[in-house]
Amino acid sequence: MMEDGIGMPQTPRSYDPRSFEQLTYHDRLSAFDDGSDTPRAYLERCLEVIAEREPVVQAFAALNEEGAREAADASGERWKAGKPLSLIDGMPIGVKDLLETRDMPTQMGCEAYRGNFPKRDNAMVSALREAGAVILGKTVTAELGGSHPGPTTNPFDPACTPGGSSSGTGAAVGAHMVPCGVGSQVGGSIIRPASYCANVALKPTQGALNRGERQGTSMSTHGFQAGSIEDMWRASIAVARRAGGDRGHFALSGPDTAPAARQPARLIVLETEGWAETDQATRDAFTKLMERLSAAGVTLLTRRDCPPVEVLEQAIADARDICNAITAWENRWAHRNLVDQSPDGPSTRLKEGLAKAEEMTADDYHALLARRAAAQAIHARVGPMADGAILLSAPGPAPLWPGDRPGEPLAPRPTGSPVCNFGTSMLFAPAATVPMMGVGGMPVGVQIMGLPGEDAAATAMARWLLESVDPVVA
Repeated sequence: MMEDGIGMPQTPRSYDPRSFEQLTYHDRLSAFDDGSDTPRAYLERCLEVIAEREPVVQAFAALNEEGAREAADASGERWKAGKPLSLIDGMPIGVKDLLETRDMPTQMGCEAYRGNFPKRDNAMVSALREAGAVILGKTVTAELGGSHPGPTTNPFDPACTPGGSSSGTGAAVGAHMVPCGVGSQVGGSIIRPASYCANVALKPTQGALNRGERQGTSMSTHGFQAGSIEDMWRASIAVARRAGGDRGHFALSGPDTAPAARQPARLIVLETEGWAETDQATRDAFTKLMERLSAAGVTLLTRRDCPPVEVLEQAIADARDICNAITAWENRWAHRNLVDQSPDGPSTRLKEGLAKAEEMTADDYHALLARRAAAQAIHARVGPMADGAILLSAPGPAPLWPGDRPGEPLAPRPTGSPVCNFGTSMLFAPAATVPMMGVGGMPVGVQIMGLPGEDAAATAMARWLLESVDPVVA
């Protein structure tokens, strides 16, 4: 075991949300102030864990240890002088290998981009550096942010997937390699790996954090996974203050520190299309958690007792197909060019998805956009009935992933199912996940969804859930 209890064993373990302690950063700032700890010492502890666990977890596509040490030393001098650049000054952060970094390659989990090194920073990365954060490495992504997996394993059981496409970020945070990391989501690529790896995470309102060069699809969002609500929020707001939102979008807004925990009076309970795929143990655990919310005085509105909730459920009932088709159409030309330029680079999964996209017409795409807009209008009407909505972050714990078998059809969901997340992505709504359940010795998260622009409110309710409601073990 490593110093400060942040090391974790390589072999499978039984996860228990009642006792598992995540790696945090915000609570070290007072020690930086008084000199009893330094950002460099904190970084070295992270590097020790990486050395111990990376051979199995394989969370990183690239590391810049020398640059990270230089940045940590510079941060230490600022803390010593009483002039930190922000509340995340010195925080080691992993960046998903879809975002460009000036000091490390950006290979996007795709053989066609092997050796790609544009030597420039994404807007979020630039903002993090301006805030004094230490960009430690590039975390593994599924190919081009899609479904074809990289080598990363789940930090609690290496036989299981860490989720995707922000696989490395989820695993690096869950394994205590870094306290915080950048991910991105179109369907469930921030929230699902956070659920599988026992992390907290915020998938912001669509466009609330500047994606820089990553604005090719209409539902992609950038956000943070972390070991604590405080670190997650501080990193998010630090970026929003410096880089703003996407073109034409308002940035994430709120306080410099995480919003105070707030108990909701009423919550909409959403099953989504994911409920049909949820295993019985996870269903039972979620039901028990809802009973605890009711006992705490929260009024729960479900599709069975509140007709407007049923209307919302129906509006997002086909969210998976709608989101996948919209994104496939929007990626169509970029993927066709990639396949034409490098026929052996992209995976068979990508090529199969491209073939489906090329069967679509512009009218098909327009019809999908209309369905998405209609669902958003329904959410705008139904959402104000409650303080927010609560739903599973995944239909169960991380599944086993043995790899594709030669000669057999490709596995349809090698990074697990994002089915519980398509609704929030389709609605452009903020969603904050917290690790509230242990099912079969593995983590499962629960997410709070707000109306677009209500990121701080969703975070406050997720914080209350994490801090005030007993987690469930099944």
